[in-house]
Amino acid sequence: MKTKRLVRTIHRYLSIFISIQLLLWTISGIYFAYNKIELVRGEQYRLPLKIEYRIFERLDQIIMEKNDNGIKSYSSHPDGLSVEPISSDEAIKIATEKTSLNPINAELLTKANRGAEYRGRDLPIYRVTTDSQDGINIYINPMTGSISAIRSDSWRLWDLFWALHIMDYQDRDNINNLLLKILSILALVTSISGIALFFIKR
Repeated sequence: MKTKRLVRTIHRYLSIFISIQLLLWTISGIYFAYNKIELVRGEQYRLPLKIEYRIFERLDQIIMEKNDNGIKSYSSHPDGLSVEPISSDEAIKIATEKTSLNPINAELLTKANRGAEYRGRDLPIYRVTTDSQDGINIYINPMTGSISAIRSDSWRLWDLFWALHIMDYQDRDNINNLLLKILSILALVTSISGIALFFIKR
């Protein structure tokens, strides 16, 4: 009987300790769910872009990107001549030069499906597949030659768990979705009621 009582006591105090931590996780989760990260970062205070320039090295050529209020154009630097997108063979060459991976094929993607492993705004984009055991894909901007993303099986597993965590099973990046908001409130009620039950004498 003493052993059984000791186990119950340990379980009871462990439960209250874990419940408090779950409460903190839930409260912080509710804060994230109800506050847009763009507003937290202060994006609403930025004035619209006028003209912005960026320089990229693409194989043996210097490329200048001009961003005029979100409209991007490209030219060679410093002569300002128009440039064409790279070919699939050049995308493979860039992947060879800029990574330690062994690329085997390049495919130009013109749109990203919902929940796709690459969800960036730079489209079209080359997806360069490699012969790695981790199923690694390299995503290369066809105008700048820069690597926009590298995706692997490890990343895909992380992305799956992230989707399960934020409960956005399609886009996988919306931490302000309605389902998460509802469930976070229910989790808060559950955590508070669990802590309250600890102090209620039978």
